[in-house]
Amino acid sequence: MRHPHLLKREDAVLLIVDVQESFRKHINDFANLTRNISIMAEAAKILKLPVVVTEQYPQGLGNIVAEISACLGDHKLFEKSCFSCCGSEPFMSHLEGIGRKQIIITGIEAHVCVNQTVHDLIESGYQVHLVVDAISSRNPKNKDIGIDKMTRSGAILSSVETSLFEMLVESNTETFKSVQRLVK
Repeated sequence: MRHPHLLKREDAVLLIVDVQESFRKHINDFANLTRNISIMAEAAKILKLPVVVTEQYPQGLGNIVAEISACLGDHKLFEKSCFSCCGSEPFMSHLEGIGRKQIIITGIEAHVCVNQTVHDLIESGYQVHLVVDAISSRNPKNKDIGIDKMTRSGAILSSVETSLFEMLVESNTETFKSVQRLVK
């Protein structure tokens, strides 16, 4: 019996929040952020995780950045104007339709859209895993405040490697070898 706070690939969904072109020049270490989210997207294909992507007001902020878009396999994209992804009825309907209760969350900004989404997901009965090395804000202090607030409200801290190895469970498989190549 595995601990209920460990990710299980059959219960998990990867959510990528608002990693759009207009943020590129404003987010500290944007290249590292997008690299980590790209690893998660590549791993999601291997692990057969559903992937959901959001864009906040794409007419003004642009689309998801090319380096992440290039790594996406099958996914569902939602445009939104609410800060919380959960403010989008089509997003919530899609998530409910997937039927999985663990949400692996990545994206920006930690203290705005990610924060409000996480609180709404927790309120809706989802277990939320914050991939801290795949979440950012323009201001590092705001990222810290957002992460702190979300964890105090019940979100579970994680990282790219922590989340992936939890879902892999064991090392003697081809799936493990494929995912391990992404993080080496």
